[in-house]
Amino acid sequence: MGNSKSGAVSKEILEDLKMNTKFSEVEIVQWYENFQKQCPTGRISKDEFEAIYVRFFPESSAQTYAQHVFRSFDTNDDGTLDFKEYILALHLTSTGKTNRKLEWAFSLFDVDKNGYITKSEVQEICAAIFKLIPAHKVAVLPSDENTAEKRADKLWKHFDKGENDRVAEGEFIIGVLDNDQALRLIQYDPQQ
Repeated sequence: MGNSKSGAVSKEILEDLKMNTKFSEVEIVQWYENFQKQCPTGRISKDEFEAIYVRFFPESSAQTYAQHVFRSFDTNDDGTLDFKEYILALHLTSTGKTNRKLEWAFSLFDVDKNGYITKSEVQEICAAIFKLIPAHKVAVLPSDENTAEKRADKLWKHFDKGENDRVAEGEFIIGVLDNDQALRLIQYDPQQ
């Protein structure tokens, strides 16, 4: 996917990113220059990504969630994020449309990348999200979502599925769009 170690972003990647993000050419070039300074190899490893991510959640245990986020952004499964993957991820999480964000959320929950989400995957991601919530915020959560397990159960019930059923991407997106509570449950801060 990606870029070489050259000093300028390739025309192909620049055009692709201009077409698939809301970033201007100037912004993309600036991002690329900063990316090259921070990542001279042109790639971010999973460990580097985790170290960056953990800094955003100093009161929490963010490592597990960071691993899942990294997996969802590493679209070519090479164990690194190149500049294009990095910018697409940045766009998606900061300025992307709700449907695109939910497509990404689905990929986050689809741990085994088989195109479906199971209850065990919901439990795994909810556990990782729950670790991001600082203890003082956990203390004030409603009793039906004050543990990762309860939160996962509550979210799974929104899809009206049995213990061994699975949810396809379209079902996930519609289910979350149609239910503010489900949307709130897939986010980091359950009180937002």
